[in-house]
Amino acid sequence: MDTPDAPQAPDAANTPEAARPADGIRGVARGAAPVPLSVLDLVTVGSGSTAGRALRTSVELARLAERRGYHRHWVAEHHSMPGVASSSPAVILAHLAAHTERIRLGSGGVMLPNHAPLVIAEQFGTLEALAPGRVDLGLGRAPGTDGATAAALRRTDRPGSPVAGGAGADDFPEQLAELTRFLDDDFPDGHPYARIHAVPGPVQATAPGGVQSAARPPVWLLGSSGFSARLAGTLGLPFAFAHHFAARNTVPALDLYRDSFRPSPVLDAPYALIGVAALASDDAREARRQVMTGALAMLLLTTGRPGLIPTPEEAEAYDLGPMEREFVAGRLADIVHGTPDEVRAGLDELQKRTGADELMITASAHGGGARLRSYELIADAYGLPG
Repeated sequence: MDTPDAPQAPDAANTPEAARPADGIRGVARGAAPVPLSVLDLVTVGSGSTAGRALRTSVELARLAERRGYHRHWVAEHHSMPGVASSSPAVILAHLAAHTERIRLGSGGVMLPNHAPLVIAEQFGTLEALAPGRVDLGLGRAPGTDGATAAALRRTDRPGSPVAGGAGADDFPEQLAELTRFLDDDFPDGHPYARIHAVPGPVQATAPGGVQSAARPPVWLLGSSGFSARLAGTLGLPFAFAHHFAARNTVPALDLYRDSFRPSPVLDAPYALIGVAALASDDAREARRQVMTGALAMLLLTTGRPGLIPTPEEAEAYDLGPMEREFVAGRLADIVHGTPDEVRAGLDELQKRTGADELMITASAHGGGARLRSYELIADAYGLPG
């Protein structure tokens, strides 16, 4: 399937009020959804398919999500995983920006310890220039891969050694502060970086003749434990929790975020979304077959055998041992799947139980068609527009 031509620039005056976000962070619930619904796209590559096809599916998904009233579309940084083609979020987001008009686009997330803060500020300043007012910068502190790959990314002397220059996950708060300074272009006088500017960025608005907006992407902190939850709360930033692979920690982390929250110029009250694995199908048995592929892929990844996402037939034929069967059962228990009505009921229950301000849905399936169909069915179940 050929990649569709980029749409024309949107006419803000013709955008329905209900389709506009409340601000740069908070979304608007549409249809019968209890909170805004969004998309987490892992750009998965199925057995028998290619990265190019997975990326074309991402364009289709972003345009579907925009048409059906999903609030935002995020992609996540992963490395050295054959079944996940999202190693370069900024590149993918630039492509998606060229093929969408209104939906928010962002990283869920960029792994800050893997990059120099200035580089991230430049990349996301460029994205903001390409898609003004609809870019999110979600940041994580994990490597997004295994230790050996992290060493290659961060240029350590050997796997497991301290990162050259001291830039590791333990330095995350300091890296975050530096990145924020670059985004805001406000290093104090006398700082070694005071004369260094992230471009595109606010410096272009203050330079002689500058007319560029000083706006920059809002920063989100991502996490699967309490560290980022507490930090996001202390700094008054929005928080995204990875419920889709750390479900046991969801409620404690959200409670910690809310308890730690201090109002800031960014937010006057906590705002937390959770990533949710969910897949709807017209037939509940087919939904089960599809989510088995993602569960098996995760099993293989965690046991050191990463590969492409298996087909449903390959998943059915795989001979699970007792411990593997227990692992897969645990994964399936954390994936909301079934008919559209069953998925809606599961999402409603999860939102009520966690108090999440937004649900970001990631579809676990082998093929792009099943994933796209799932998002359509979920939108139908909630009566979303389009």
